Amino acid sequence: MKSILTLVLFGLLGLNSSNSTAVVPNTDITKTQLHQKSISAHNNKVQIALLLDTSNSMDGLINQAKAQLWDIVNEFTYARCSHRKSPSIEIALYQYGNNELSSREGYIQQVLGFSNDLDEISKKLFSLTTNGGEEYCGQVIHTSIEQLDWNRNPDGLRMIFIAGNEPFTQGRLNYKDAVSQAKEMDIVVNTIFCGDYQQGIQTEWQRGARLTGGEYMAIDHNREIVHVPTPYDEIIIRLNKKLNNTYISYGYEGTARIANQSVQDANAMELEEAVAVKRAVSKSSGYYKNSSWDLVDAAEEEDFEIGKVERKHLPSELQSKSDKELAAHIEAKKAERDQIQEEIRELDAKRQEFLAQNQKDQKGELESAMLNAIKKQASRKNFSWTKK
Repeated sequence: MKSILTLVLFGLLGLNSSNSTAVVPNTDITKTQLHQKSISAHNNKVQIALLLDTSNSMDGLINQAKAQLWDIVNEFTYARCSHRKSPSIEIALYQYGNNELSSREGYIQQVLGFSNDLDEISKKLFSLTTNGGEEYCGQVIHTSIEQLDWNRNPDGLRMIFIAGNEPFTQGRLNYKDAVSQAKEMDIVVNTIFCGDYQQGIQTEWQRGARLTGGEYMAIDHNREIVHVPTPYDEIIIRLNKKLNNTYISYGYEGTARIANQSVQDANAMELEEAVAVKRAVSKSSGYYKNSSWDLVDAAEEEDFEIGKVERKHLPSELQSKSDKELAAHIEAKKAERDQIQEEIRELDAKRQEFLAQNQKDQKGELESAMLNAIKKQASRKNFSWTKK
């Protein structure tokens, strides 16, 4: 029976700011400074493309991925680059092997290009459904390499994770050509076979990973993750509701994006209360930034000008405020947010201690497989993980 799906998700740092209209003098010094700034902006960036087989009924694996997304994001809060700062992270999502996708495109669809928007990643993941189809591993790897905006900085970490349970050799495009293309671009291909370890080797999933120095993994995709409740869960969930009240929507998409924040909270809660707790912890980290629709985050951007904020796209109670009054309101919400996020982090530290004493295996198979590969390959780029 054909099927599979995999996922991981991590949190993301910073959003693209709008283009400046300032005129830049055409001098060698200025060009050098701009080049250095451009390179610096891409230093130690982690880019992960997730290629998920959505053929047939792999709902168990999809649910496992949804539940473990926030665990992985939270794990990345302990990652450090060579300069001891947290790396920025971008995630892209593809689905393949689904009959509802275009046969002319090889049953492949880009669900999301590289993004650091945690809410949008969650939304796209929850939108996935399964159906029978043809799984062309080589084709989807090649497509992701060609379509995505891969960072070319040598310090960056570029990774593909592809999951499935059919032979890696299916399709007209030879997977060896696709992974060779990845290797030339310093993109590591990691493969996750859902099923027996030896069967994955026999169907060349291991070979597909080794050609780029990647990791081959086999997991039990039907394994249910047992979440242990803690005395701190209910308090963190209450704080998360208070945290949402510190966001100030603005712009054309502001209303829809702040609504999506609540929808993704509800999606996490529907899976299990523990998942909602983990999402709340992610929202207390530096990877949860929403400068494109939240005024509090936007105000921290270098090019932010409060005088340019269109009042008609603000909540009604803020539309008549002067620039000074609006700035004061933003600052008050930021102070409130900082306090709530600190409370969540402190409670999570106690929660982690409780889990360490009461739960032997806190990680799911998918999460463990992904994190082991990420940490191993990140070490080659001088990344490290601090202790919790």
